[in-house]
Amino acid sequence: MQMPKKFIVTLLLLFVFTINSNAQFGFSHELGVIAGPVFFQSDYGERHDFSTNAGNTGYGIGIIHYMNFSYRAECNCYTPQTYFNDHFKVRSELSYNKTKLQHFGRWIKGNSLASEQLKAMKGSTAVTNVGMQLEFYPFSIRDFTSTIGSLAPFISLGGQFSFYDPEAHSELGPLNTPISTPIKYYNATTNQGGTVWSIVTSIGCRYKLTELSDLMVDLRWQYYFSNWVDGLNPDPTRYPENQANDWNVWFNFGYIYYLQ
Repeated sequence: MQMPKKFIVTLLLLFVFTINSNAQFGFSHELGVIAGPVFFQSDYGERHDFSTNAGNTGYGIGIIHYMNFSYRAECNCYTPQTYFNDHFKVRSELSYNKTKLQHFGRWIKGNSLASEQLKAMKGSTAVTNVGMQLEFYPFSIRDFTSTIGSLAPFISLGGQFSFYDPEAHSELGPLNTPISTPIKYYNATTNQGGTVWSIVTSIGCRYKLTELSDLMVDLRWQYYFSNWVDGLNPDPTRYPENQANDWNVWFNFGYIYYLQ
């Protein structure tokens, strides 16, 4: 399925804003790439089950951009020192993650029809995200920038707009038939994509690799304001164990370069 035109326009506007912001607002830029495993929590599998958490794991990649308020690239000088300039950065991001999904846990064990149906249900979801986060550094950004080998822990909070593309099927045949689908999932699956907002928070740390580059590790939690991101949504009034919206945890590694 193709991305909506409004989503593409949003990406283009974000890119134009990034390119022009240095001249307009007087701060410096950082560009980076991130990648790592994604642990997707959905209506596949059993809640709080280790095999579900470990099994429904995918990957994520992304491009990130930072507004660094402590330094002005056009004059090669520091900005006037304020608490905000020395402890906050704004991060914008374009990322993609994909996870293959299936049922795990005690309910797939055994030889009953319901167990066989659950074992045969497979799916996946691919999510493209664009958004911004405000990162807080408890220690001085200036001190970190000037010291090779130093560490800079941070926490962040922000929001993202996502385009998701789920897929669900059964190895026993078409879904929504008595042979392939447990009653719980009748008319509760979709292969149609959509858009959704999400809230993102993370904790991480940077390592000053060189004068103009950092390494980063980042553990992120992303909560979607929809229960359809994975392509499954059983009736929450009848099945309260599936009433929570979809969310994921992404542990990523990054490389960041300071633009001069």
